[in-house]
Amino acid sequence: MSAQWTDDFLDLALDYQALRFGEFTLKSGRVSPYFFNAGLFADGRGLDRLAGCYAAAIQASGIEFDMIFGPAYKGIPLAAAIAIRLYRDFDRNLPFAYNRKEAKDHGEGGEVVGAPLAGRVLIVDDVISAGTSVRESRNLITDHGAQAVAVAIALDRQERGQNERSAVEEVEADGLEVVSVATLADLIDWLDDRHTIAADRSAMLAYRERYGI
Repeated sequence: MSAQWTDDFLDLALDYQALRFGEFTLKSGRVSPYFFNAGLFADGRGLDRLAGCYAAAIQASGIEFDMIFGPAYKGIPLAAAIAIRLYRDFDRNLPFAYNRKEAKDHGEGGEVVGAPLAGRVLIVDDVISAGTSVRESRNLITDHGAQAVAVAIALDRQERGQNERSAVEEVEADGLEVVSVATLADLIDWLDDRHTIAADRSAMLAYRERYGI
């Protein structure tokens, strides 16, 4: 049985068409029967509710951390909104920071905006594709004397990368915990309970059989 925040997230994603079904060619060249685009949570209601799902999943994970980091660009609004919901829903007032794509050489300068990177850091992003963003974030955090301990994402596609492990498993093998609001398994279970959604369950199962971990 899925957690309440998982079902809430998938309902929200469908409502905002951030989750769509059909045939979608991914960067990998694979043809996927579904597609997720967190960039479509582009208003106050959507971002607030999305952050609430993240906050619930993060709180339930029991991961200990001291601050939040959001990699540019999608991680920036996520970091801010999740910090707000952790405070509002769980009375956890945590600092957050994010990076610039290019370091600023005037004004306050530097490549990090927000609270100073310190202690144990939770990275927040929409998905983990190749793990590049996580590695870059981890290096930046380490360079500032802090420690990346975990990553929180919206959706874990649970599919193999270039080898037998998924991008999420690669990140976990590097010593970072990963918190997912939902996984492909959750998505398939959720579809089982919603027969009115025009999604081809057999295509979802075939895709998981071919590429799943």
